[in-house]
Amino acid sequence: MDKADLAWVSISTVLVLFMVMPGLALFYGGLVRSKNVLSVLVQVTSIFALVLVVWFVYGYTLSFTDGSAVLGGFSRTLFRGMLDLGAGTYNMSGSIPELSFATFQATFAGITCALIVGGFAERARYGAVLVFTLIWMTLSYIPIAHMVWGPGGFLLERGALDFAGGTVVHINSGVAALVGAYYLGKRVGYGRESMQPHNLPMAMIGASLLWVGWFGFNAGSALAADETAVLALFNTVIATAGGILSWIAVEWAIKGKPSLLGAVSGAVAGLVGITPAAGLVGPGGALIIGLATGAACVWGVNGLKRMLGADDALDVFGIHGVGGIVGALLTGVFNAKPLGGPGLDSLGDIPWQVWLQLEGVLITIAWSAIAALIAYFVADKLCGGMRVNADQEREGLDISAHGETAYHP
Repeated sequence: MDKADLAWVSISTVLVLFMVMPGLALFYGGLVRSKNVLSVLVQVTSIFALVLVVWFVYGYTLSFTDGSAVLGGFSRTLFRGMLDLGAGTYNMSGSIPELSFATFQATFAGITCALIVGGFAERARYGAVLVFTLIWMTLSYIPIAHMVWGPGGFLLERGALDFAGGTVVHINSGVAALVGAYYLGKRVGYGRESMQPHNLPMAMIGASLLWVGWFGFNAGSALAADETAVLALFNTVIATAGGILSWIAVEWAIKGKPSLLGAVSGAVAGLVGITPAAGLVGPGGALIIGLATGAACVWGVNGLKRMLGADDALDVFGIHGVGGIVGALLTGVFNAKPLGGPGLDSLGDIPWQVWLQLEGVLITIAWSAIAALIAYFVADKLCGGMRVNADQEREGLDISAHGETAYHP
């Protein structure tokens, strides 16, 4: 066991937890209307807790043990065999205890499922959200995590690159959120009433916490305190800066004014774009990925959103889906050594690698969409509807679903 590696992965695990609570919760909470802020906070919190338990019971073993090309086996159910407390022995995963690796990966599963909340925010029934999460995690997150990262996984064996979750986390959750936006339908008053974020300072604080936590997400995925972690950490800095500047520049040119919402959205876009590439490209490539992702996601939350016609309330697909696709494809380009990356030997290898990246993107989109449709349908039937009634929605989910309010006169 390398104690430095163990310390870094442990810190990274805490940082990813920090991304969810309070980071993602505050980011999403600030973006919804004041009557729904607590509903978003409790959904994010509950989903994260549910996923951690499922991960312990069967999520980890089906994701990261030997099995088929799509699923692992059951050798680590309830983390069986990882440690013997009586003998004081721990099974190892590389230079760290397997328990440390499994805990780190648990936080990835948790944030992926929590991200989906943004697609159907302000109108989903709380119990149905939890049932959906349980089913979608089982049908989509676990198989895709195994295919991309697990031993013998289909996409891993094909040679697709995903350092920290462009496909597994961002495209996966973005597609599920988009399907949810379609399935639940548009919010009451959508397109006729103002649905502006109720607290942009809260959203900015949440986005800032996401950026801080993302260092654990990306640099922690090196699973060691080494030069790859250093590369991933710096790439997370420079790509995010590029995403902010790119989004602001495009928004300023189109709308005439740069906005705080644009700046924080650009930060998240840059973070999403660099996730699959963090330890696999050089700093120059990381900056270009950040710039490209920021610009693409401006289109994703405006032009593409209008084309799709879905009320993706917090633009999960427009940022995480679109950003994940751009980042995944550009990873195949800037991984090349002639472009500053550590991987492909020549520019001639890029087209094949980009094709492998595209395969991963398309498989993830199709798999997540089908799994999400099944999960929404089953949750809808089991819970008496995925959506609250119109009166409850107008009143706000904080009061109607949870009996509390965030703000008092």
